[in-house]
Formats: sequence, C-alpha cells, structure tokens
Amino acid sequence: MALFIQMFVDHQASLQVRVLENGNQEVVLLDDAGQEIVLSFERKLGAYICQGSCRITNKNLVNLMRKAVASFKGSATVHRLYETYTMIYEYEQGTVVKIVEYKEGTGKVIYEYKDTIGQLNRLFLRNEVEQQIGRIRLQINHLLDLRNDIQELAVREQIDVRLQKLAHELFVLEA
Repeated sequence: MALFIQMFVDHQASLQVRVLENGNQEVVLLDDAGQEIVLSFERKLGAYICQGSCRITNKNLVNLMRKAVASFKGSATVHRLYETYTMIYEYEQGTVVKIVEYKEGTGKVIYEYKDTIGQLNRLFLRNEVEQQIGRIRLQINHLLDLRNDIQELAVREQIDVRLQKLAHELFVLEA
C-alpha cells in the first residue's frame, strides 16, 4: 500500500489517506477541479484490494492509475471517452487483454490477447485419447481371452463382431 501511495506522491498528485478502524484504507485523489476520487482498499489475506468504480478526468491521474494497475497486477475495465467513440480497455493481472472500440452503439474488437502457447501446452497435456486407447486395448485383450475359452460358435461370432468394432475404433483413435 505504501508503494501505491508513494507512486502518486512522486508524481505530485494531491491525495489524502484515511485509515479506517477495521484496518481498511481510503485513498482520496484530488483532480484539478477539486473533485475527490475515493478509492476504498479492503485488507484481505495480507493484501489491499480495491473494488469499485470511479471517473478520472485529469490526464496525469489517468496515467498514474493505468501505471498502478499495471505495476500492482490489477484487474480493471477502463473506459476512455472521446468525442465520437469510447475505447474500453480490459486489464487482467496488470496486462491489457482486450481493447474494444464502441462507436454508434456497436463494438469492434481492436485487440484481444490470445494465450496461444498456453492453449497449445494444455492441448499437449491432454491425454483423454491415450486413456481411451488403453481402455479399448484392455477390452480387446479381455474379448480375445474370452474367445479362446469359449467353444460355442454363435458366441464366438458375437465376440468377433465386437472385436471388429473395437479394432476400427482403435484405428480411428490412433490415426
């Protein structure tokens, strides 16, 4: 929390810190027009968590808040309002994961983070097919043992039909 406050102090931002009786804190930022921006921080598991929304119009404070979200690995949704459109930035753990431009009631995705390496790694680690192949091989081995033990022709033919289906399924999975 001290580093968060120091970041704003270092950039000459006007602020007040209020310590509440339960250990939570409020940081009150003052913009150029004297408007108070209250950020309430709740202490959870040894860390301070800020939840809520605010409107910041001072460019210096906007940039400081963006840096704070990035530096402290925060998650946030930021609406940057322009005359004819709005840009919406979504942060997760301090990183921009999506940027959407809203113009005339419709949204257009400008940027979206895709964790391609993570997706490929998760796909690589998936082994459901290998497990299914193992189960089919066990079924085939069991049916072959059963076929060798049974002398009745009708039962052997049913086993052969089932073995044929399992062999085809095994071929498809291994391909």
